[in-house]
Amino acid sequence: MLNEIRIAVDAMGGEGSPKKTIDGVINHFNKNKKVFYKIFGDEAKIKNIIGNKIPSDNYAIINTTDIVKDNDSPLSAAKKKDTSMFKAIESVKNKESDVAISAGNTGALFVIAKLNLKMINSINKPALSGLWPNKKGFNIVLDLGANIQCDEKDMLDFSIMGASLYKSLFPTDDAKVALLNIGSEEMKGNDIVKNSYQLITKHNQKLFEFKGYVEGNNIMNGDVNVIVTDGFTGNIALKTAEGTANFITEELKKALSSSFLSKFLSFLNIRSLKKFKNKLDPRKYNGAILIGLDSPVIKSHGSTDFLGFSNSLDVCEKIVKNKLIDKIKENIHK
Repeated sequence: MLNEIRIAVDAMGGEGSPKKTIDGVINHFNKNKKVFYKIFGDEAKIKNIIGNKIPSDNYAIINTTDIVKDNDSPLSAAKKKDTSMFKAIESVKNKESDVAISAGNTGALFVIAKLNLKMINSINKPALSGLWPNKKGFNIVLDLGANIQCDEKDMLDFSIMGASLYKSLFPTDDAKVALLNIGSEEMKGNDIVKNSYQLITKHNQKLFEFKGYVEGNNIMNGDVNVIVTDGFTGNIALKTAEGTANFITEELKKALSSSFLSKFLSFLNIRSLKKFKNKLDPRKYNGAILIGLDSPVIKSHGSTDFLGFSNSLDVCEKIVKNKLIDKIKENIHK
């Protein structure tokens, strides 16, 4: 069997691991047989979960004796060389794997990745990018928290990397880039945002169509699909969106179970309610990508379940298959 893609899996990161991560691997394998998983973690526990659910020629277990804890500082975690997280990143560094994924400590993952992997030439800062739903499909949003301060060169780099990522995930769609701002008029925003607008406008945009500014209330419209901002603003936007989605779903549940009539009406509209719930299901959008490094690193949400982790493995598969890193290098060079 031809194993086209090699994924390094930190099996011990996040809540409910390794059960969650291995169940996610099994679920992902059932959808795609041409993947090889290098699984790092407690070998005895992993073997017990995986059993005979995946053929032995599709995975290898590398036993590790330590784990990165949620309360470890990034620097202290980086000093522990035999953790499942460190070994997974090291596997990518040594070209033994094409991509690494972890649901563990976010800060630790970023520091370990940055210490072990080189930056793509001429890119100054990596960016954390993620998938958000919109009315027409999906947005790529970056930076979501890797860099608190960014300049206009970083914003141009984020535009190129974000558009390259969008084309890797959705090859048949056109990338439409916009800067997140407090207004749509050209004179709005601080100096960095306005200078970024001018720099991106001058850029030869064969890779993407630059749509100018987008306001926060229009992120979900689908008129643009790559939204660029600094990590401070992006992280606030992300947490606000997550909180709003949770609020809406929780309040809807309360409203639909508050009386016999509301329960009856919800039963009559069960198909529409399932469609609504599916649209806001955070597991569908799981898998943030740290881009700008010369190898891709995926951060799965620590509290997601096995389906969310499996969806993150889908992201791993797509960006390797569609040569994300090569796309970024080529477009940055241009």
